[in-house]
Amino acid sequence: MKELEIKDYSKAIEALKKVRINNLFARAVVENQISGKVYVDNPGNPTTFYVVHPYGMSLLFGKHDNQDFNKALKDHALNKNKTRNAHEWMQAYPGQWDTKLKTLFSDCSIKSSDNKTNQTTNIVELNTRVNFKFNLDKYTELKKKIRTSESYAIRTNEEEFKSMRGSVIPSNFWNNANDFLVNGIGFSTYSGNELACTAFASFIMDNFLELGMETIPKFRGKGFAQYTCSKLIDYCLENSFEPIWACRLENTGSYRLAEKLGFEVSIQIPYYRLSE
Repeated sequence: MKELEIKDYSKAIEALKKVRINNLFARAVVENQISGKVYVDNPGNPTTFYVVHPYGMSLLFGKHDNQDFNKALKDHALNKNKTRNAHEWMQAYPGQWDTKLKTLFSDCSIKSSDNKTNQTTNIVELNTRVNFKFNLDKYTELKKKIRTSESYAIRTNEEEFKSMRGSVIPSNFWNNANDFLVNGIGFSTYSGNELACTAFASFIMDNFLELGMETIPKFRGKGFAQYTCSKLIDYCLENSFEPIWACRLENTGSYRLAEKLGFEVSIQIPYYRLSE
């Protein structure tokens, strides 16, 4: 695995266009919308690609039978060189990669359901990634049931960008507040004077907008997420964007929220939590 220089990221574009799973986060890196890293087998004539988003997501694609690259990939997966201080979530395309990775990780992988101690070092944990497809008719019916009293939603501004806390928040997906305000969109819901939830575009590419959402813990389970996300979906519909949703199958909260908003499962793929 050799890191590609930013000026050469364009070498990954044609191969990335062939990826038929949700890859907006990888496009954001390759198209220089956000800082990340791109690794390849051969910088001069790359055929295997590994794109890492700063949030901790990665996409493996291209030629799958390069032994030298695959050996380096396994070292990266197990963090043998201590190049990161947190785990990383990887998906791969096409399906030949998952067959190859099953063999490559045969001595160091464990299913998430079997990882009772939540071991995070020296292993690759096997999860499932779900890509959803938006169903407008279903959303239209489900929206009639959305009720959240004593709350109001506003367009996310610099104050919410800086004050929102959690994992899936705008500041983890955009370079800074100005970048988000100029190129992104989000809605934040308040309960009284307290910020309760923010739903935002984690990526906008062509006519696609991928939703990200975080609810402050004390306000979870009260309908704020569904209410706030509906504001962002309405924005998509009014501005000709197709809303995109993806999450881990194991993340039952996000999965059920997607269903409540009219999303339907389109594909499920292996999802690898790489070692800390």
